[in-house]
Order: sequence, then structure tokens, then C-alpha cells
Amino acid sequence: MKIALISPKGPLYRYRGGIFKKSLRYQPLTLTTLAALVPPELGAELVLIDEGVMSLPAQLDADLIGMTVITGTATRAYELAGRFRAEGKTVVLGGPHVSLMPQEAAAHADAICVGYAEDSWPQLLRDFANGELQSAYHQAPDFSLNRPDMPYPRRELFEAKNFLTQAVFEATRSCVHDCEFCVAPAAWGRQQYQKPVDWVIEDIRRFGQKELIFVDLNLISDKHYARELFTKLIPLNVRWFGLSTVLIAHDREFMELAARSGCKGLLLGLETVTPASLQDAKKRFNASVDFKQVIADLHRLGISIQGCFVFGLDHDTPDVFETTAEFAIDAGIDLPRFAVLTPFPGTPLYHRLEREGRILTRDWELYDAQHVVFQPRHMSVRELAEGHERAWKKSYRWSSIARRLWIGRNFRPLALTVNLGYRFYAHNLHRFYNCDWPLQIARPDLPAMDSARLANKTVCG
Repeated sequence: MKIALISPKGPLYRYRGGIFKKSLRYQPLTLTTLAALVPPELGAELVLIDEGVMSLPAQLDADLIGMTVITGTATRAYELAGRFRAEGKTVVLGGPHVSLMPQEAAAHADAICVGYAEDSWPQLLRDFANGELQSAYHQAPDFSLNRPDMPYPRRELFEAKNFLTQAVFEATRSCVHDCEFCVAPAAWGRQQYQKPVDWVIEDIRRFGQKELIFVDLNLISDKHYARELFTKLIPLNVRWFGLSTVLIAHDREFMELAARSGCKGLLLGLETVTPASLQDAKKRFNASVDFKQVIADLHRLGISIQGCFVFGLDHDTPDVFETTAEFAIDAGIDLPRFAVLTPFPGTPLYHRLEREGRILTRDWELYDAQHVVFQPRHMSVRELAEGHERAWKKSYRWSSIARRLWIGRNFRPLALTVNLGYRFYAHNLHRFYNCDWPLQIARPDLPAMDSARLANKTVCG
């Protein structure tokens, strides 16, 4: 049996055309995990393809093709699925978008995997080998990651030269919070699934690299689990980067333990500097923290910050872009990142905006957190798109980069390298996100508009 596993291309990372090049892309853990879960008795030949850093061959020699799909790559995945099925190949689709939109995805595949696939994917492959493939496979009701016998991801199936790093690890999945715009609770629920700490430590030991990334959505969600993990990381003498909420600020001892374990960088979902907008996002817990203080505290421990902000919340007005960029600079955020609020299908945000008639397009390729796909409440679509770009450019001026890194005392070469990559991105947004398609094209179900209204509602991004 020959199996190809594909991560379809999206607009941000795209071989020969995307803004972010391979130097800022880490190896996708999903494909290497799926490869490890292939039952050994099948004797399968595997090929892994990440379209963000490589091209698909003209002829793909495979009996079964599996693709992991996020909303922004759904259009491309469906296009590829149609092509492969026309060639007589069996196509399986899984991933967040498939879990959110199973009926839609099923129309483009021979089989779909809904939810986490540690149980369903091996069963699907056995069924395929026996000529008994079912149309849908679902996450087991008693699903758990507490499995000491889990195989380790097959990272060696990718070429290291294509990625910033292959040292990508995962200890937990999903998140206990219910932020309105977040895909995780809608796709997988709010229960956090945890791998055995010793299994995670052994995975890190076996791979052998000293700088690594945890892709967990909220690594500190369960402090008891995180303390055990951090404590066992200390003897490994590694440097790691991961994701956290700002709630880490409430426990200084825990923050210090993270630093001793080798934490050198955290992505914090700050989201907004507008207090009322935190209510919009159902991220009220952020209001319990002084953002500048937690950033300063983490900097003192040698931990860099990637601060993420989202524009377009219901209380955002046109002054939010300048205010947010100034905050990012003055707080010394090592790597600010800005996104446009995106109502991913299946999320509470999507359902609310749909009820309010504010969804402007269902072209999934535009659902990448950089295009505007809905009508903002207190600004025009164009104002949101152009303000988002201004915030990027202001934060990545040469003077802004220097000030941010100086405040954070972050003089590591990697910090400058990544800032240069984001500066390139900030100054190339206009090449990829323009205002050249009108609402009536995106929403054929809507009545024709007069030219004045159409001009105001041009969908930019």
C-alpha cells in the first residue's frame, strides 16, 4: 500500500508565492504523527508533502491520499481531492475544518475523519486494506492521549532543510477556555487531553535537539500537569518556546519554574488593548492582568514574548490600530503579530455574525485571519483591512524593532532574524491582500447594490 499525506498550501506559507518563506515555517506535527499511526502490519510506503515548502509532483504515486485541512486551505484541499479522485485514487480528509464542516467535506472525499484520529485513522487504513472503507470515522467517545505505548512522530520523513525546525512537540491538546472566535472548543470541546509526561520527555530525548517548540494551545492550562512537565524538562537542558495565556502572571513561582525548565519564549494571546473588546471575545480573564507588567516580568526571566492581537471586535473603532501598535512598541513585545477577526465556521462567532447578516463571503481561502470576511460594527471593511496593515508596518519600522528589542533586552540573533522576516511580511501585505473583489461576487445570494454601497462594502484584506 502506498500512502501520501499532504498539508495543502495556503496564502501565508506557499511554496513559490507565499509571504512567509520556509525559514519561518516549522515542520507540521500532524503529518508526522499520522505517519507514525499507520499500522506496521500494512507494510505501507509513505510520502509526506507540505505544500508550504514544496511542490506536488505532477503524478503522485499513491493508493490512498490523506489531507489535513484547516479552513484557509479547504478550497485547495477540495481542488486536489477532485483531481486525485478523478485519477482513481482514494482520498481521505481530516483536520479542524473537516471536524467543523463534516457534511461539506464528505462531498469531496471517499472518507472523512472527524475529531482526533489516534483511534480512527489506523482503523480506516485497516478497513481500506480489507476493501471495507467507511464514509466517515469519528473520534472515539472514550478518546484519551494517556497512552504510554503511543508511537513517536516520524519526523525523519521530512527533509530538515525545508523548515525552521523539526523539533516540534506536543504535550496536550485543546483548551479549557471558550473564547468566541476560537476553533478548538467548537471542533474538539473544552476538555484538555494530556499525553503522559514521561512519554513527552522521551520523545524530546529521542529526537535529541536542544531547541524545541511546543504547539499546545495552552500549555499551562493544568498547572499540576505543567509543573510535572517543567520539572522533568530541567535535566534535559533544553530551550523551548510555547503558547500560554496571560494567567501565568498570577503565579510568580510557576513563572520562574517555566524559566528554569528552559522556556525562552511564549506566545501570549493578548487579543486587544480595548477592555470592552475582551468582553466581545469572551476572554474576560485577560482583564485580570496588567499586560505591561506580565511582559516585563517574563522579560526579567529571559522569556521573549510573541504578543498576538486581533482587530475587528465589536467595540473596536478606527483608532484601535494606532493604539495597539504603540502599545506593542512601548511594552517591548519582542514579536507582535496582528490578525483580522475571522468567524471560522462552526464557532460561536460565526453563528452570531451569520444571525446578524454580517458574513460577507464563504470563500474559505479568505479565512486566514488576514482577510476581512465580515462586516465590522464600528468601521468599514476597508478601514479594518487598511488599519490592520498600518499596525503591521508601524510595529516593524526599523526604529520600532530597535525600541522593542531594546526594552526587552533581547539581543539574540534569532530575535532580529524573525523580526526581519515579519518586517518583510508587513511590507508585502498589499501584494496578497487587495481590495479587488466586490460583495456581490462573494455573496451571490444578496440583491444587487447601488454603486455607492458597493464601493463602501468592497471586501478588502
